[in-house]
Amino acid sequence: MTEGKRNLILCGFMATGKSSVGKRLAAVLDYDFLDMDAAIESEEGVSIAQIFSSRGEAAFRRLESRMVERIEGLSRCVIATGGGTVANPQNLEKLLRCGTLIHLTADIQTILLRAGTGDDRPMLREGDRTERVRRLMEQRAPAYAQADMAIDTSSLTIDEVVRLIVDSLRGIGGESP
Repeated sequence: MTEGKRNLILCGFMATGKSSVGKRLAAVLDYDFLDMDAAIESEEGVSIAQIFSSRGEAAFRRLESRMVERIEGLSRCVIATGGGTVANPQNLEKLLRCGTLIHLTADIQTILLRAGTGDDRPMLREGDRTERVRRLMEQRAPAYAQADMAIDTSSLTIDEVVRLIVDSLRGIGGESP
C-alpha cells in the first residue's frame, strides 16, 4: 500500500457487504478489524436503531464522527464504516488520509433483499424502501466516488470480493498489503 494508506476502509451503502467482507479481508491479511457501527453500539450499550429512535440521526452522526477521529490513529486495520459515514465531508477527508478507501456497491434489489424487512435499518423506516434506497444512493454517490476503488458485490461471494480487493491492492501499491 502507498505511504499514509495504513488501513483498508470499506464504505458503501447498507447491505453491500462491508462487515462480512471486512472480517474476511482482515483475516486474510492478518489485520485487525473494526466495524464502526458495532463499536458504537458496544460503547453506547444500545443498537443503532435505538440511537436513531431515541436521540435522532444527528446524534448518531456525531458518534460516527467521533469514531472516525479515533480511526485516524489506527494502523493495519480493516474498517467497515456505516453507510452514511463518508457523506460527511470531514469524515471522508480523514478516512482518505489514513487508509485506502474501498467502495462496495450493489444494485437496489440486492440491497433490499440483503437488508430484509426488519426494523434494524433506521434509514429505511419511512416511505417506499426502493425509492428511499435510490434517493440515498444518489445523495451519497459523490462521496462514494472519492474511493480509491469500487467493487459491485451484487453477484459475488464474500471470498470473491476479498480476492478482487487483494488483487486490486497489489495493482495500486505494487505489492501485497
